[in-house]
Amino acid sequence: LRTPRHGLALILQLCNFSIYTQQMNLSIAITAMVNSTVAPSQPNVSTEMPLTHPQDHWNSSLKESKVPAYDWSPEIQGIILSSLNYGSFVAPIPTGYVAGIFGAKSVVGTGLLASSVLTLFIPLAADAGVALLIVLRVIQGIAQVMVSTGQYSIWVKWAPPLERSQLTSMAGSGSMLGTFIVLLTGGLICQNIGWPYVFYIFGGIGCACCLLWFPLVYNDPGNHPFISAGEKRYIACSLAQQDCSPGWTLPLKAMILSLPLWAIVVSYFCEYWLFYTIMSYTPTYISSVLQTNLRDSGILSALPFVVGCVCIILSGLLADFLLSRRVLRLVTIRKLFTAIGVVFSSGVLVALHWVRSSHGTTMVFLALSSAFSSLCEAGVLVNFLDIAPRYAGFLKGLMQIFAHIAGAISPTVAGVLINQDPEVGWRNMFLLAAAVNISGLVFYLIFGQAEVQDWARERRFTHL
Repeated sequence: LRTPRHGLALILQLCNFSIYTQQMNLSIAITAMVNSTVAPSQPNVSTEMPLTHPQDHWNSSLKESKVPAYDWSPEIQGIILSSLNYGSFVAPIPTGYVAGIFGAKSVVGTGLLASSVLTLFIPLAADAGVALLIVLRVIQGIAQVMVSTGQYSIWVKWAPPLERSQLTSMAGSGSMLGTFIVLLTGGLICQNIGWPYVFYIFGGIGCACCLLWFPLVYNDPGNHPFISAGEKRYIACSLAQQDCSPGWTLPLKAMILSLPLWAIVVSYFCEYWLFYTIMSYTPTYISSVLQTNLRDSGILSALPFVVGCVCIILSGLLADFLLSRRVLRLVTIRKLFTAIGVVFSSGVLVALHWVRSSHGTTMVFLALSSAFSSLCEAGVLVNFLDIAPRYAGFLKGLMQIFAHIAGAISPTVAGVLINQDPEVGWRNMFLLAAAVNISGLVFYLIFGQAEVQDWARERRFTHL
């Protein structure tokens, strides 16, 4: 690690890794947790898996593992899986605002610790009943929002403008890495030692991350005991050009009328529509197309996400290189990376329907989609830091609300399409996701900007 700010990016990468393993662990474990299915003749086959011979071997392994299994209907399973987003609608803006004013260290650390401890109690909650499990998941979702939203307030103080894409992308890559690891190992853990250990292991990792977070992270360079005078001076000078001190008041009317801000908000919704669709249905799509059991489906599903993890870091490095060498203007970089990410990822997803007979081509296309989508991390998804750095925490909370709305709607719509006609439903699901994504891109290309907005430069009273 070259500097404390790069060390901070690594610790945040671990935090994001932990949070995303806790978000995804139930998706991979729930197939082992239920003992009922849509097909009456196969009572032990998961509703999310096809009725194939490899799955029969998986079910026999579950029977021998002597772990609890529950008679949850597909509707109950859907509610349990989506309950993580129920409380997320109200949490992001207060979290971002509080983190911006009182410091992100305590907000992020508290959220990570709460989510990790609650993960450890999921097996007990499942035994106690569905209602308690749903309540636990709702609270856990709020805690996870504290991590995903609050961390951006730290970069306002720590990230020089020329390194902003690199540092946020490095930290954000932990989300893809966490998804990759939990998909890769979740099925193996369930089969070999039982599904409760999926929650014990990844909850324990989260608690371990807290042991790094609280003693090693500081809200700003001025409080860091080991930072060099040169680095502290470099960060201070690079940030002095922007008015990035957290605002106690919010220019709400100006925000509502700001088209560049709405361009980012709309793009966030559209990007996360595609993201949550892929997160929810990649294992199911692979199992349906490649006819694999849960363990193999998890391993194959993990491959696109590790490609995305690498590409997120590379896209951040490339964006900062182009900006520091003045090859392109900042607004051009943001729009170019977003356009490439949206157009190409949407294109290869739509093409999946016509290459489904080739297993190798299907996996390559899924990996390409993940790779191209990751370019948006150095594009529109970090753009709010450019236009209003002093309100970064609040705006990230606002973006998270629209991301969670997309996360609540898109998997449900996809499920309806697939249930109507499994073969055509997959095609329609990808077409709809691509159409939504490209619509958001067009709006962003027209109205997006990268300069600090006038309303973000001066203090105003909160008013409508």
